[in-house]
Order: sequence, then C-alpha cells, then structure tokens
Amino acid sequence: MATRGAATQDDVRRHNLARMLRYLHEAGASSRSELVAFTGLNRSTVGVLVSELAEVGLVYEGAGSAGQVGRPSLMVQPVPGSAVVVAFDIRVERTIVAVVGLGGRVLLRKEQRHRRANFTPEAAVRNIVTLTAQALDTAPAGAAWVGVGIGVPGTVDHADGRIRRAPNLGWVDVPLGDLVRQALTAEFAAVPSVSVGNDADLGAIAEFTRGVGAHCRNLIYVSGEVGIGGGVIIDGRIMSGAGGYGGEVGHMVVNPSGVLCRCGATGCWETEIGRDAVVRAAGLGGEQVEVADVIAAASSGNRAAQAAVDEVGIWLGIGLTNLVNLFNPEVVVLGGHLRLLLPLVSGAVFRQLHFALPAAREQVRVEVPSLSGDSTLLGAAESAFGALLADPIGELARSQHAAAS
Repeated sequence: MATRGAATQDDVRRHNLARMLRYLHEAGASSRSELVAFTGLNRSTVGVLVSELAEVGLVYEGAGSAGQVGRPSLMVQPVPGSAVVVAFDIRVERTIVAVVGLGGRVLLRKEQRHRRANFTPEAAVRNIVTLTAQALDTAPAGAAWVGVGIGVPGTVDHADGRIRRAPNLGWVDVPLGDLVRQALTAEFAAVPSVSVGNDADLGAIAEFTRGVGAHCRNLIYVSGEVGIGGGVIIDGRIMSGAGGYGGEVGHMVVNPSGVLCRCGATGCWETEIGRDAVVRAAGLGGEQVEVADVIAAASSGNRAAQAAVDEVGIWLGIGLTNLVNLFNPEVVVLGGHLRLLLPLVSGAVFRQLHFALPAAREQVRVEVPSLSGDSTLLGAAESAFGALLADPIGELARSQHAAAS
C-alpha cells in the first residue's frame, strides 16, 4: 500500500510539473498568482513546483515589469537555452530548419532549396542529418537536445511517422520516421524522440497554440504551397480521423469537370488554388515562378495574371464555404501563398462565403497567420517538445544521461 501511495504521489507531482511547464512554454512569463489561478493549486505547492523546475534550469524567476505601485513583480519564465529541438518544414522545393528553444523562441532559422525531381526520400533523410548537425552546432552551450519535429506535405501515420502518400513529392509509403531515426542514430551518440506530422496539421497546432487562433477552440488552417493542405482543430483538439489522415481539404473535389490532380482524382481544390494551378492559369512557366510573381504581374496590368487571381478568389471562396458548413470554425487561417492572395481576392471570397449557412457564417472570421510563413515549422517544434512537456524532470534527465554516455 505504501508503494502504491508513493507511486500515486509521484504521478501527481509529474502531472503538475508537466501542466506548469506547458503553461509557461505557451504563455511565457507568468507570476506565481497566475500559476495558482491556472493550476488550481495553493501557493505553497506552486512554489515547490517552480523551485523544482528552476533547480534543473528549465525556468527562472526574476523581476518583471513594474506594477501599479512601481514595485517590479517576480515572474516565472522558461529558459530558452535550457532545452532545444530541431524542427523541419519539408516543402516540395525547399527545406526550412530551425533550432527552437523552450518557450518557442527561434534561435536559428535557415532555408535550403532543392529540385523537386531529385528530392527522393533518401535525399531528404541525408539533408535532415546534415542540417541537424549544422543546427546543433549553433545551439546554446549546455542545452539539452530533446526532440526532432518534421512537417511533410502528405498523409502521415502518426503512430510511426510513415508517409502514406505525398503526391507533390512523389512519395508513397515511406517510413520517414524510422529512416530519420536510424540515420541520426548512426551520426550522433544520442538521439531524442523524432516526430513526423502533416504540414497543415502542424500549422494549425502552431496558430492555435501561439498564433492568431490562440483564444479559439475551433480553427481551420489551410496551407497554400504547391498543393493545398488543411489542419482542423475541433474543441481544442486536432481532428486526425480514424487513421490520422483527416483534414486533407486540398483533395476535396470542387470541380468534377476540372483537371487531373496528382492524387489521381479530378477537380480537387488544389488543382484550382494550388501554386502550380495559379502559375499555369497566369501563363507564367518555370519551376522557380512563385505566386508572388503572379501577384506582381497582375499588379502591373498583366491581364492573364489578373484573370488567374480573380479565378482563384472564386474557387477559394467555394472551398471555404464547404469548410465553414462542415466544421463551424471560429477562425479560418490562410497560410502559404493564400495569405499573399487574400488582400486581392477578399471580395470574391466573401461573396462566395455568403452562401454558407448563416449561423456558421456569422461566427467565422478569415485571417492570415500571425506566425507569418513559419506556422508549420513552429508546429513541428511544438510536436518535438511533446516528450519534455509530458515529463519535464524525467525527460531532461534522460536527455542529459544519453548525451553524457
């Protein structure tokens, strides 16, 4: 009985430490009074938990901003250099890597372009290993490396990080999580957990956690890259579906008389508003042409580009109308090139949204990301921090032991 009681107390302590560190990681500097209000624990217990997290270097307590009477209040805040993750946003024609510290601070960010035709899974894994080594060289001295997070434009099995299909990369049934884990293990003495997720799901998580949807419970993130992805959060939880493949809004059929999609279907939403579709409609060729170039051409009076932009606005509005009717979100966040297009096509979008059911339409707002173009990257970082945030003391000890062995 004593052993069971001790184990239960340890579980409660670990749970409370996890809740507190996650709160500080997401909310940033907070007073002890705010921590008491959030956790529902008494001040004495909060003080013990803060001291335990501070003792291992994950947080510190120092003077914050001056209060009403001019006395600076003590604030508890995460230490970005105490624990870091390496995050990747793998896109069709470039890879973005970042070192992100506890609290979500980006300590390093760099991009590397690659040719779509040559970017095989093997090439991607080699790239990840090389960029990880370069990224860790810049990490703060003494920082614990606690995770690797990878966002990919495709359907992902969350259980093992297997890419079931990434049409725009040409990948089918790729065990990316295992391949990356094996390659990193061969390169480094100790490797933390590796998480792989759908790029739009991760974008939704980031915007929900620390972006434009931070105070919402229901959010849809639509990513506009070569293809179109979607991440759906319902009642504060990502909607993954039975196998983890939910939210593939880019393959919602909107135009049965349209063009063939890389997924094999005809008339998918991404064939009307994806990057390749916009560039093609504008009559601009070449792998290096971006939607920004189409926008510039339209602004300069190019009639084909103007017509392409106008057409995108209509199809964007049609697809969003379907999503609003299906999910009744509080906010729809348009990422990637869609955030660039929204100011030009908002009139067409909202004319189409008029056909959504009134009750759902009246509750929704359409926004661009507050995290700019890094929503997926920061979502990958959030995923990579998962193990540390679930068991702060235990995971930090495991990481430090592995690095020392």
